[in-house]
Amino acid sequence: MTLPATFVIDSPGDAIRAAELRRVKILATSVLAATFAIFLAARALLPLHPAFGFIAAFAEAATIGGLADWYAVVALFKRPLGLPIPHTAIIQSNQHRIADKLGEFIEKHFLEAAPVETKLRQIDFGAFIADWLRDRKRSEDLARFALRLLPEAVAATETSGLMTFVSRRITAQLMSIDLAPLAAGTLRAFVKEGRHSGLLDDILRAVHQTMTQAETMAMIREKIRAELPTLLKLYRADKFLVNKIVASATAFFEEVRNDPAHPFRGEFDRMVMTFVDRLGTDPSYAERIEGLKRDLLARPEVTGLARHIWANARSFFERSASGETQVLEQYLVRMFVKAGEALAGDAEMRTEINQGLVAVLRTVIAEQKSGVSTFISDQVKSWDMGQLISLIEINIGRDLQYIRFNGSLIGGLAGLALYTLEYLLRLL
Repeated sequence: MTLPATFVIDSPGDAIRAAELRRVKILATSVLAATFAIFLAARALLPLHPAFGFIAAFAEAATIGGLADWYAVVALFKRPLGLPIPHTAIIQSNQHRIADKLGEFIEKHFLEAAPVETKLRQIDFGAFIADWLRDRKRSEDLARFALRLLPEAVAATETSGLMTFVSRRITAQLMSIDLAPLAAGTLRAFVKEGRHSGLLDDILRAVHQTMTQAETMAMIREKIRAELPTLLKLYRADKFLVNKIVASATAFFEEVRNDPAHPFRGEFDRMVMTFVDRLGTDPSYAERIEGLKRDLLARPEVTGLARHIWANARSFFERSASGETQVLEQYLVRMFVKAGEALAGDAEMRTEINQGLVAVLRTVIAEQKSGVSTFISDQVKSWDMGQLISLIEINIGRDLQYIRFNGSLIGGLAGLALYTLEYLLRLL
């Protein structure tokens, strides 16, 4: 299995680093060859002057130090000179162990609850969401994305039986509602707020307008005429009676409407409150209301209406997703932007979002960190170590080559010090 694309060594930076690595390698090897040549020359010239002994000691130790560090650097990545020397090609030989330890290290030191929570609390998720939503372009993209998913979500809802389940649950919930106490409470609040007085005024106004219409007066006159004796009909008593009835009724209506303390209003209040009390306590009222509710929910028109509404909603969603209508998209964009603006101005809400996300992410990371460790370990085990070693050498090999320089220098100085000590001891 090859490495991911990020490990491919073909970028301009990799080429430059590879060239620099080759240059430093050549230089380090040249230093090693030079110290060895100096050692040979100094040993040959030692009979001519004792000073060549110091040079030879320095060069000899520098050569040994350089060779030792060359071996150490090479053994880290591969087998020196291709020889099967034990404890060489350390990275290649321990690929699986390194992979397991790397995954374990990350799990223990990077995914522990305390450091993870500390890092998460440094992130202002609420501000990020607010800024993201306030950007109209992003909100438009989010709205279009949501609309593209909407038809599929609707289709999945229909085919999965979710609609049937939801319909049954809604029906069951509606059937479980005790409407009598609910209606009584609503009417009691209605009366307490005095809104029934306005209703009474509207009723009186409607009755007044109805009675003063020509059609209504003609109907009442015909009814009265049919009940009057023939003699009274000749004297047009029906018209007189109609006019008196209408005049008296409208005068009464106006009197009630214009007088907030009219006795009729008190009677109306008592009548309404009596009805409200009976509605909340009388079982017969409750049974009647429950019967009306069952009959209403059982009617096929209700089911047909629900299906018709759903079909229209589905058609609207499909047209919105296809771009035929922009109404829903524009509404979603405005909603997202307003939500972002509201969130930006609500520090308490942002704090709650941050705390909620920290709690969720902390739990998710705690539950999945072993899986992350296993994933990292498996990925490292699957890498092509040849490519990986080449990548490591290109990026840090230059610094490793300087170990060879240091080894030659430190070894040479150590050899020179030991030779000097030996020389002084011989003089004594």
